[in-house]
Amino acid sequence: MKNIYTWAAKPAKRTLTVADLKSAKGKRKFTQVTANSVEEADAAEKAGFDMIISNAKNVIPVREGSRNLFLTAALVLNEFVTADDIMRGAFKALENGADAVMTLRSMDIVEMLAKEDVPVMGHLGLVPRKSTWIGGLRAVGKTADEAYDLFQKFKRLEDAGAFSAECEVIPENVMGEISKRSDIVTVSLGSGKNADVMYLFMEDICGDTENPPRHSKAYGNLLRLRGEIKIERVKALRAFKKDSMTGKFPGKKQSSNLEKKQFEKFLDQLD
Repeated sequence: MKNIYTWAAKPAKRTLTVADLKSAKGKRKFTQVTANSVEEADAAEKAGFDMIISNAKNVIPVREGSRNLFLTAALVLNEFVTADDIMRGAFKALENGADAVMTLRSMDIVEMLAKEDVPVMGHLGLVPRKSTWIGGLRAVGKTADEAYDLFQKFKRLEDAGAFSAECEVIPENVMGEISKRSDIVTVSLGSGKNADVMYLFMEDICGDTENPPRHSKAYGNLLRLRGEIKIERVKALRAFKKDSMTGKFPGKKQSSNLEKKQFEKFLDQLD
């Protein structure tokens, strides 16, 4: 555990720092998962994850759930539009307890943040929100030319000052070669095992989505449990209604009565 000061100038402890991630590149693997609530962050820390990532607006509850894990705040495109929005959003997220920010924006935006010593994670490979430019949702780097162009983007991201990149749906062998040739801490989301950090969404790991992506693997079945909860909720409501209509509810345990003499006195007062 490392002692740090947060961007709000408060002492804190972290399992990892940016320096740790950079120095461990190529030597040690890490794990990352999404967390957007107190409960999810708490579960990630108890499960022994190294890193969590949340929407910037959820940093406060996430940090409440996990005091110590390395937390990246994602600056969602439509919530942080202008350069000023992004800068203010980044500093607010860091002030609230994030250790880094993630942006899908241009190299200029990455450079703007990095110049202020903001730890920045970029996003390369498949960027779903920008998928129209590549013809839809597909792997990126499936030809030699496209793979080389992707490598050049990694180098530009590195030059812009990013310390890390979310690497989404890149062929595993391509990811491995790029990662070896870049100082960027590579975070694999559907890009195989040859990256520095293994990453999946919380809902995909826990089996809480109806149409999981091909690159995911469910290790639980929360979706089934949620279905059972829905059934049990309706079952309980129907039983309550039935008992209420037939006089079974409330029963003796759910009701109380005034003692006989006091009740009679009460009736006399009414009369």
